[in-house]
Amino acid sequence: MISTLNRILSNPSSFGNETGSLPMGEFEPSPELLKNLKENTHVLVVGAGGLGCELLKDLALSGFKKIDVIDMDTIDVSNLNRQFLFRHKDVGRSKAETAAEFIMTRIPDCKVNFHVCKIQDKEEEFYKQFNLIISGLDNIDARRWLNSLLINMVYVETEGEDAGEIDPDTIIPLIDGGTEGFKGQARVIVPRLTSCFECSLGAFPPQTAFPLCTIADTPRIPEHCIAYAYLIEWDKERKDIKLDKDSPEHMQWIYEKAATRANSYGIQGVTYFKTMGVVKNIIPAVASTNAVIAAACTLEALKLITYCGQTLHENMRFAGVDGVYTHTHLYERISDCPVCSDTSITRNKQLASTTTLTAFMESLSEPPFRMKYPSITSSGSNGEKTIYMQNPESLRKALAPNLDKELGELIEDGDTLYVTGQPLVGALPIKIKLIN
Repeated sequence: MISTLNRILSNPSSFGNETGSLPMGEFEPSPELLKNLKENTHVLVVGAGGLGCELLKDLALSGFKKIDVIDMDTIDVSNLNRQFLFRHKDVGRSKAETAAEFIMTRIPDCKVNFHVCKIQDKEEEFYKQFNLIISGLDNIDARRWLNSLLINMVYVETEGEDAGEIDPDTIIPLIDGGTEGFKGQARVIVPRLTSCFECSLGAFPPQTAFPLCTIADTPRIPEHCIAYAYLIEWDKERKDIKLDKDSPEHMQWIYEKAATRANSYGIQGVTYFKTMGVVKNIIPAVASTNAVIAAACTLEALKLITYCGQTLHENMRFAGVDGVYTHTHLYERISDCPVCSDTSITRNKQLASTTTLTAFMESLSEPPFRMKYPSITSSGSNGEKTIYMQNPESLRKALAPNLDKELGELIEDGDTLYVTGQPLVGALPIKIKLIN
């Protein structure tokens, strides 16, 4: 593989990158490109599951020798059919550590550092050390957080003649891979220069939800019985125990309750794995789809670092249900995207002065913001003021009376509210026009 790669990088090519809108240079063939790839390029793989295992293998075999991997999960026996870096003896171990060990055993000159934690546990400085980040996550909120972080890390000049200019040295490209059964996508996001993950949230289908009346009174399919055990029976019988979706004991309890309910209604098909799928919103994974998408992501990584080919512009879709079909399309940037729009933009919002703080906070959970657990400060003619904070707990309790107050009591017309909330990084300014 390395000899083939060396030929690609050492010979002229009509397919090499040309200087364009992205912060990349023209392809200039040289043996130094492979040396730079192996010695100076530092890549972070986010996730060591089905897609992450394929990514680690492809990157290591493609000349990337400095790799970090981050994943908080442990290996379950159900992972073994597609996460090929793991063996039965590894069940219960950290995915990140086990995957790193496997890669370094098979490819000794590849150094893989592992991190067993949530991506949100790492500080901004941790992410600054990488030339490229590849995401193999199946969690939308985690992908939103990572996208938001990398965009906020880009330095944009705010004053003088260079106002609005971007420092290219602060740009860390994000390659986002995702799979869902026989479907998948690979996407290149260059912070502040292309559309971002947040711009395309509307393209994701809403999560499946079942009406409570149906699951409680007229269950018809296995999923209804599982949802009943998960949403209703757990709170009735184990309300003092917080449900841990990663606990085999908790999943077994829900499975047994769901199976009992299904039997009473003559419904077939409740299994332990289906139970995990409903509770954890797991989409069945297909190993071949992971392989295709990981290969596409790795190819984009190679092109971003060496310029040996035109970068994907900017999203590739794979459909393998009725054959093998791929196509590419461009997501347009949303002008008022809460993450990647112009940093000088302050969003305007008209609200009745009688709107309660609780109602305003609930509106932030809807498009375009889609924020959870917001904290709010204000700035205006009367100076700066803290309206509500989620943490620390003492401050949250002290400010709790504000939740029932009307905005007209808390702020002045024209004040700017600075909102922070999960899963976005940074404060979002919203100028409020109060209507009497």
